[in-house]
Amino acid sequence: MRRIIPLAVAAALSMALAACGGGSGPAAVPAADGTTTLKVGTIGIGSDAGIRLAADKGYFKEQGLNVEISVIANPPAGIAAAQSGQIDLTYTPSIPLLNALSQNVPLKIVAAADGYKDGAGTSSDLNRVDDTGLLVRKDSSITRPKDLEGKNVSVPARKAQLEVTVSKLVKDDGGDPAKVNWMVLDPSSALQSLNSGRVDAASLVAPFTSKAVSEGNHLLASPGVEFFEQGAIGLWVSGANTAKSKEKALAGFKAAIYKANAYANGHIDEAQQLSAEITKTPLDVVKSGAVNYWPDEVRVEDIERANNNLADLGFLNAPVKLPADIVFGK
Repeated sequence: MRRIIPLAVAAALSMALAACGGGSGPAAVPAADGTTTLKVGTIGIGSDAGIRLAADKGYFKEQGLNVEISVIANPPAGIAAAQSGQIDLTYTPSIPLLNALSQNVPLKIVAAADGYKDGAGTSSDLNRVDDTGLLVRKDSSITRPKDLEGKNVSVPARKAQLEVTVSKLVKDDGGDPAKVNWMVLDPSSALQSLNSGRVDAASLVAPFTSKAVSEGNHLLASPGVEFFEQGAIGLWVSGANTAKSKEKALAGFKAAIYKANAYANGHIDEAQQLSAEITKTPLDVVKSGAVNYWPDEVRVEDIERANNNLADLGFLNAPVKLPADIVFGK
């Protein structure tokens, strides 16, 4: 795998591409040595250990692939780049995928990137399975999600995964998410604001969840696993036309990723070491938080569960009608 300069797509592309249809994308042409190059976008999170292992262990090479990875600003930017054919695959959680599909962006789910084991929601310590968390100060009067009404709550972005998942916590507890004062802050600023009292609660991702707890804050809830329950959450996605023009190469990518996912699940220490390197986080902080899980399949029912939750919460006007062949190779 050859690392290349991050793609400058965040500013240049937007979901307005939905109106333009899928990028045509040239057919895959093997290089002189017989390998086919795939350009893949990631967002630089701990579960990228899976794709790193696929490269480091030679699993892509076994499939005749040369995978070039670029760091994308965020999942919507990656989706736009994949849809337009600027890259072949991108990482995205299921929520941005469903938002894109609701705008008629033609996409295919190629493989699972990360997620939760079946039954993860029944764990006695959700902090060990969910890399997201809703944190309050130790002396906070907030004792349940409904108490967030009228409070300042940080999220990394509006209408994105953490606002959606925390909104479900509030609604399920009898509260009204529309009465929450959502504030957009990056994780580092959110933790500082929580400690200083500028926000009443912070929606955080690992490793900031563990850091917040280590600084004396209280984990009120684990919104991710309570929303998704189980199955694939992070996905490797391509534009629909790329799935047609590079079918063999994407099948090889899928096989390599699932071999790497199985290896990662069986060698957690090695995977966590890679996660620490990717996120530039101390290994002990990585180990103290949630243990990543890399699924070996994408089940449509898991995507539909998120789909129905989004509609129920009002983030979609209605559930997206998923194409019968939304999952590549099924």
